[in-house]
Amino acid sequence: MSEASNTRGEAGDSHGRALLAVAAQFQFRGQAINFVPYGNGHINDTYLVTCLATCNGAGAPARYILQHINAQVFRSPAAVMQNIERVTAHLAAQVASEPDRARRALTLVPAHDGRNWYVDADGETWRAYPFIENARSYETATSAEQAFQAAEAFGRFQQQLASLPLPRLHETIPDFHHTPRRFAALQQAIAADVKGRAKLAQPEIGFALAHEAITDVLIEASLPERITHNDTKFNNVLLDDATGESLCVVDLDTVMPGLVLYDFGDMVRTTTSPAAEDEKDLSKVTMQFPLFEALVRGYLSTAGFLSKAEKKFLAFSGKLITFEIGIRFLTDYLAGDTYFKIHREGHNLDRCRTQFKLVESIELQEEKMSRLVESIAS
Repeated sequence: MSEASNTRGEAGDSHGRALLAVAAQFQFRGQAINFVPYGNGHINDTYLVTCLATCNGAGAPARYILQHINAQVFRSPAAVMQNIERVTAHLAAQVASEPDRARRALTLVPAHDGRNWYVDADGETWRAYPFIENARSYETATSAEQAFQAAEAFGRFQQQLASLPLPRLHETIPDFHHTPRRFAALQQAIAADVKGRAKLAQPEIGFALAHEAITDVLIEASLPERITHNDTKFNNVLLDDATGESLCVVDLDTVMPGLVLYDFGDMVRTTTSPAAEDEKDLSKVTMQFPLFEALVRGYLSTAGFLSKAEKKFLAFSGKLITFEIGIRFLTDYLAGDTYFKIHREGHNLDRCRTQFKLVESIELQEEKMSRLVESIAS
């Protein structure tokens, strides 16, 4: 994994000492001396650990990513790690003959007990990866070329995992992208209104209810089950600092059986708009068609396994997954912010509004998007 945050912290307090004690359980090259809170993920806690080591030359430090798995979200951390073990090993084999192969697939760092993760005295699960140097992820795409590289990486990721042998991967979050059930959860949250917030979200609730008809389109399309990433945000691809080339896909917690269209749709959601996921100024939220075209070209250049039916729904998938994420943010807001991390009052409602505005922008361009996909795919 690579650098994406300027947030810094020190290890001198009790929390820092506890983190360093966890770090000491892994087979790092050298002694962990400090950590940096890293990234801006919604679910897990992530740290950049620096060790005094000789792996990069005499006295040079080695860096690792240390992550705590959120057991409130991932109820079976062992299943998550078993999936990641199999996926990372398979991906490493796929790139074994490529130059710079150590930067083209994540590698788990074993704990001293031989497992590829560590469970502390409180039953909390931790894992570690070598830090991928001279690469980074970006919150938003600044060019069509970046969008192309990200889509190419996710298509290649799916293509490589198409040959993963049985058994089937664990479903780490059952029905994760089952949009009708996400919609039913929203309806329950509206009815319960446990925090009395429904009155503050009437336009968003109305928008969601008006779009119920699209929720089951992919479920009813009888598409093939494949191995999917299920969190294909633009910032989950590392790009080389020097060349801009996509190196590898990160954040593998939700890799499991699913529909590839949810993956492509989430690329559209997180790559085509210049606005942040929680942007308050909705005038900044728009689906930029040139970036959509770059995504289509990049994805189809590597995802050679796609069926005709899957290609048919590529353009629609962006609208559906954006809507689904929007109703998930709205559900969490109404339920009292129990799932996604928030950093301000109304944060999940802001996120919801951004998603719904992007849905509107996609709808205005949907016919043009469909024509483009048909042209490229044919």
